[in-house]
Amino acid sequence: MEISEILKSSRDYFNSKHTLPYSFRLSALKKLKSEILLKQVEIADAIKLDLGKSFEESYMSEIGMVISEINFAIKHLKKWIKPKKVKTPLAHSFSKSFIMAEPLGVVLIMSPWNYPFMLCLDPLVGSIASGNCAVLKPSNYSFNTSKIIREIISKIFPPSYITVVEGGREQNKELLDQKFDYIFFTGGIAVGTEVAKRASNNLIPYTLELGGKSPCIVEESANLKIAATRIAFGKFLNCGQTCVAPDYILIDEKVKDKFLEYFKEAIIKMYTSSPLDNQNYGKIINQKHFDRISGLIDKNKVYYGGKTKEELLKIEPTILDNVTLNDAVMKEEIFGPIMPIISYKNFDEAEKIIRSFSSPLAFYVFSNNKKFIKYSLNSFHFGGGCINDTIIHLANPRLSFGGVGGSGMGKYHGYKSFETFSNFKSIVKKYNFLDLPIRYAPYTKTKRKLIKFFMK
Repeated sequence: MEISEILKSSRDYFNSKHTLPYSFRLSALKKLKSEILLKQVEIADAIKLDLGKSFEESYMSEIGMVISEINFAIKHLKKWIKPKKVKTPLAHSFSKSFIMAEPLGVVLIMSPWNYPFMLCLDPLVGSIASGNCAVLKPSNYSFNTSKIIREIISKIFPPSYITVVEGGREQNKELLDQKFDYIFFTGGIAVGTEVAKRASNNLIPYTLELGGKSPCIVEESANLKIAATRIAFGKFLNCGQTCVAPDYILIDEKVKDKFLEYFKEAIIKMYTSSPLDNQNYGKIINQKHFDRISGLIDKNKVYYGGKTKEELLKIEPTILDNVTLNDAVMKEEIFGPIMPIISYKNFDEAEKIIRSFSSPLAFYVFSNNKKFIKYSLNSFHFGGGCINDTIIHLANPRLSFGGVGGSGMGKYHGYKSFETFSNFKSIVKKYNFLDLPIRYAPYTKTKRKLIKFFMK
């Protein structure tokens, strides 16, 4: 079916009002959950083929995340869709005011390859809860996961309600030529910029979930051993192919050497001393990205790691020490298993480095100094983050997720997803048993006084 025909079919289905009732939305969420649980092994197998992830990692960072999001939506859906009463000013007495949420219509969800299952279906949960029809466009790079997503969706939903469009740039271009009611895009800054331009041409509202160089500060009072373990987890999960992975470490020079020892130990404990031979250690998505990431490794600055297996598209967890802003690894978002280490003598130096980049998607600070933590959180723009941990802020559906400035715009997760995919209509219902005449002409001095009184 042509993409224009898909959109017309979805528009007709939406206009039929099938998606509006609470019972329909609830049923759709339950069907999606049931099918995901039924096919969790096949989903993990597909992710393994695309990214080399173990079942445990795939469930923890993808499948389980989607299930958690669905459960949260199911639990709160009735409350979300109920009109919300608000106070009415005295000037408009004898009326009531409320806000109604309505679906936007037919939405386009474009997802990336790095978390191909979670980043496609998490936004879909919000779309379903809000009562929309949706067209999903998963990444062509993660072919196997895209295929299993199409199988799941086509089995449980009619294509006029939710459909999956596979393919590459040609299909992306054709989709962006259509007049959707909303576009939700997760991916790189370059493509996100193009999505924003194309959406603006058609006056389509959009959410952009992008990335950037997310800093990780290790202050001298931090618990270095715990910090090393938690940073290693956040950095090397999915081989660093995570939009909120800590991109580089800024560390007080007084504790750097000890931290590096702990950091190396944490990597070995998680992935063994031969990670390239570890079946549970993932791979880079394709040759193009393997070549790009490999090219960022300066052999003269390798503290640990640095080895690769091109035939397997694997790159060791790698620590680069004594890095400067002039190094290639600091010129772009790494999106791979390389961690640059930059030490500082005083925090002014670290602050200048952070400010040299666009507002990051994530921000991490490891410290036991309350004043330092407060100062750090208040000093920089960023999408979200953690104190004394990494990336786990994504796992709380009560916390919204999204970027700021160059790292994206718009938020989702939990209720924020419902907000993102809804239009909120403000309504005043006026009662007829009394009609105050003061607002009607002709105006008198008495009416003037009364108007001023009621509109204090």
